[in-house]
Amino acid sequence: MNKDKLEIALIQMHIEVGDPMANTVRLERMLREAVAGEVKPDLIMFPEMWNTGYALDRIGELADQEGRQTKALLSAFSREHQVVIVGGSIAEKRVDGVYNTSYVFDREGELVADYAKIHLFRLMDEEKHLQAGTSRGKLRIEGIDAGMMICYDIRFPELARGLALDGAKLLLVPAEWPHPRLHHWRTLLNARAIENQMYVIACNRTGTSGTTSFFGHSMVIDPWGEIVAEAGEEETILRAQIDLQLVDEVRTRIPVFEDRRPSLY
Repeated sequence: MNKDKLEIALIQMHIEVGDPMANTVRLERMLREAVAGEVKPDLIMFPEMWNTGYALDRIGELADQEGRQTKALLSAFSREHQVVIVGGSIAEKRVDGVYNTSYVFDREGELVADYAKIHLFRLMDEEKHLQAGTSRGKLRIEGIDAGMMICYDIRFPELARGLALDGAKLLLVPAEWPHPRLHHWRTLLNARAIENQMYVIACNRTGTSGTTSFFGHSMVIDPWGEIVAEAGEEETILRAQIDLQLVDEVRTRIPVFEDRRPSLY
C-alpha cells in the first residue's frame, strides 16, 4: 500500500526508570487512546528506551531478551488495529550485550525493520553499558522510503544525508532528550528537515528521572522546515497529517541533491 498522506500519532510518555512492567502498562493505555481518536493514525511512534529508561547500572537484568516481549506486544497491536508501529526503542539483550533497538511493524503485524542506535552518548555513559549498532536505519513504510535515527544520532548530519541520498522521504526519531538542551533539539531537527528536504517525525519522552527532567516537545516538521505539530512538556499524544508529495515538490523547487559537489567535500 502506497499512501501520499499519512496520519501520525506520537506517544509522548513519562517513563519509570527500571520498571518495564509499569512502562508497558502505560504504553498499552496510550496505544489504545491513540487508535480511539477521532482520526485513526496510520503510524504510531513512541520514545527511546521506553521499557527501562536509562537504568544503565541494571540494564543487563532489565533488558528484553532478544526483544521477545516487545515484539509480541507490538506485533499483536499493529495486527489487531491495522496500524504501522514504530516502536520507539528498547533495551534489547543479545548474546553479545545490550543494544538500544527500535522495531517497526507493518499493518499485518510483521516485523519489517529494526535499527540499533549507532552513536552512543558518552555524556550519559552509554558506551559503558550498551553496544553500538553497526548498520543504518533504512526502511520502507507504506511503500515509502524512510530512515531512522535515535536521539544522539541527530547530531550527525552525514547520517541523515546518507539516508536522504538513499531515497528517504521521512526521518523517524525516537528520543530521551533532556533539559537544558531544548534549543539544540529543535534546531537540529529543523536542520535535518531543511537540509535533506524531508519530513522529520520526532518523539521525545517527558517527566523526570532522578535529577534529570525531560521536556517532551515531540515534533513533526515538513521539508521546508515548517513545524506541522509540536507538543508541550506534558504527557500527551501528538497528532498530525503529513503529505509526502510535498517532499518531491520541495526537492524539485530547490534541487539540492543534483547541485551537490561531493568531489570537493
